[in-house]
Amino acid sequence: MNNYAEQKKTEISKIEDIIKQYCPKEEGLQKIIFEAMNYSVEAGGKRLRPMLILESCRLFGGNDEEAYPFMAAMEMIHTYSLVHDDLPAMDNDEYRRGKKTTHIAFGEDMAILAGDALLNYAFEIMSEAVVNSKQPEKMAKAMSTIAKKAGVYGMIGGQTVDVLNEDRPMNIYTINFIYKLKTSALIEASMMTGAILGNATDDDIKKMEQIARNVGLAFQIQDDILDVTSTTEELGKPVLSDEKNHKTTYVTLMGIDDAKKKVEDYSNDALNLLDELNYKNEFLNNLINELINRKK
Repeated sequence: MNNYAEQKKTEISKIEDIIKQYCPKEEGLQKIIFEAMNYSVEAGGKRLRPMLILESCRLFGGNDEEAYPFMAAMEMIHTYSLVHDDLPAMDNDEYRRGKKTTHIAFGEDMAILAGDALLNYAFEIMSEAVVNSKQPEKMAKAMSTIAKKAGVYGMIGGQTVDVLNEDRPMNIYTINFIYKLKTSALIEASMMTGAILGNATDDDIKKMEQIARNVGLAFQIQDDILDVTSTTEELGKPVLSDEKNHKTTYVTLMGIDDAKKKVEDYSNDALNLLDELNYKNEFLNNLINELINRKK
């Protein structure tokens, strides 16, 4: 596991470098929007989604460099969603990843624009990758996958149902619907995109989608648990925010112990499905396994 920890550290450093290569230069009359975008993207984080794209691409023997624009675009899409999530009209959080949120640092107006800009810029990056590729159909399929999973049939759809049900009691069906779309969708997009870039078969791409769905559910339920059991210092964002926002979660419905069991079940399902593939990537196995016991 020590080798994995070192490898992960190296991978995150590499991913940071890749993302920075795609960040806009801070110049021109609209310089402030570039500053707000870069501030948000460079605030750190686990870089889980671009890492899943890269490792899924490698799983099927794909070319690392083909994954780079999609890795950067995915992190920008994920970051824009966090910038907008933190706004006063949404979760109204003042800290993210241990730093002041974008609307606190730049103002609410610039935070809204920075989120819009990051989403548009992500599609600029991906569309250029399609145009410049020798295999544009494959690259377009990857972009289409990300577009759908990030939109109304994915993340935004999940966020919509989440916002509509704030201050309302929810059953497990509604919570699962929200988690599958709000959290799992971008993880599904990441692993499917990596598989597409690695020229995986349609059956294997579908299997990666299911693996990722289990990972996403485990990840989000663990987030529910950490919101109750962690500290702001360890988590890098405010704790007890679910309680503050009157949100029903796995923890409020079934308690911490049963919620922990669900994390374990979903994680094991993901790992078992991964083992069924004819391809092996030990680092990807360890990465998914780590999500069971993450502390932040």
